[in-house]
Amino acid sequence: MFDKILIANRGEIALRVIRACREMGITSVAVHSTADADAMHVRMADESVCIGPPAGAQSYLSIPAIISACEITGAQAVHPGYGFLSENANFVQIIEDHGITFIGPSAEDIRTMGDKITAKDTAKRLGIPVVPGSDGGVPDIATAKVVAADMGYPVIIKATAGGGGRGMKVAETEADLEMAFSTARSEAKAAFGNDEVYMEKYLQKPRHIEVQVFGDGKGNGVHLAERDCSLQRRHQKVFEEAPGPCISPEERARIGKICADAVGEMSYSGAGTVEFLYEDGEFYFIEMNTRLQVEHPVTEAIFGVDLVREQIRVAAGQPLSFTQEDLQINGHAIEVRINAEKLPNFSPCPGKITAYHAPGGLGVRMDSALYDGYSIPPYYDSLIGKLIVHGRDRPEALARLSRALGELIVDGIDTTVPLFHALLEEPDVQSGDYGIHWLERWLEENLQG
Repeated sequence: MFDKILIANRGEIALRVIRACREMGITSVAVHSTADADAMHVRMADESVCIGPPAGAQSYLSIPAIISACEITGAQAVHPGYGFLSENANFVQIIEDHGITFIGPSAEDIRTMGDKITAKDTAKRLGIPVVPGSDGGVPDIATAKVVAADMGYPVIIKATAGGGGRGMKVAETEADLEMAFSTARSEAKAAFGNDEVYMEKYLQKPRHIEVQVFGDGKGNGVHLAERDCSLQRRHQKVFEEAPGPCISPEERARIGKICADAVGEMSYSGAGTVEFLYEDGEFYFIEMNTRLQVEHPVTEAIFGVDLVREQIRVAAGQPLSFTQEDLQINGHAIEVRINAEKLPNFSPCPGKITAYHAPGGLGVRMDSALYDGYSIPPYYDSLIGKLIVHGRDRPEALARLSRALGELIVDGIDTTVPLFHALLEEPDVQSGDYGIHWLERWLEENLQG
């Protein structure tokens, strides 16, 4: 087992990893920019190193700075959290070339799943169901028209190197296709330096279902059921729950086994998430995230496992501490992402926290790096906390979420908490009857209309 781990991240996820290290008796090293000198993850870690100025490109995304911090502190391994360098295959290769262990999958697996077309081809080979679409990139509008006619409209054009909803456009008819195609390519070029796009059938009312998987790197894999992440704004998740309210036990077992077998065949190491669109009883592969997800706590809640601890164990060469048969779902869990944003436009709202009180009680978990007097810097993502609740069933979890949101105090800035109060009043949310487009329509009618 490692003696010392460096966490190449900030905020609540850095705290999350620090806590796991402390329980395992491992020394933790925090890195921080000058803007984060007073951040909670710096205060909580056993050691800390300043790695650069506020801009992420010069600090948290600086591979030389991370390597230097490891060498200065003698850290044997790096946990990347999520975001920043967590899915950067080049980073993984470089730190391993320096004799440092990356707590996550191999550079090869990250590279394979980081390219949308290669990932889809790999999924097909592994027996994972995929959305009907183009075989590889679509080079021009003439080809796009042929592909679209073969699939049938509507279609969606996506950037090969895409993510976060950028380089993604829908064409409802052939008349829309040329504009959608050119716009997607332009956005892809601007955002990722790569204008290659591919096409898929656009589903009408799909849900976003993701399967949590874990591999030991030695050919064995398990799944930890699914999460429903269908409530999204601009392709960004805001409300996640496990298990999925629309997934039957038979569907869960079927898709879970497919995913577990796939990571076993890949000899995949660590945590991963296989993401799907789900409609009319069918699953369609979107992508695989080769890291810990923001919403991992809902899976931890229903299974009673520590996924970060498991990541560290597997990276250290130890076997998984559970088998598929050990993993039995207990109750229902929901997470809401609380951002420092001003409604109704969701504009970033950094500033000083004048009062903070985290909710508590049975089945309530608050993952946040906030504290009274903390000044949220304007340089990073606006996520400031994740409120997770667990109940014996979905109605109890919803009631607990409502109660916990009422206890939460974050003064001095605007947050998205009022959004969740409003959503919990909606019959569709109460019943779980929504798809990935539901929230966008609701926002237009209720907040932005």
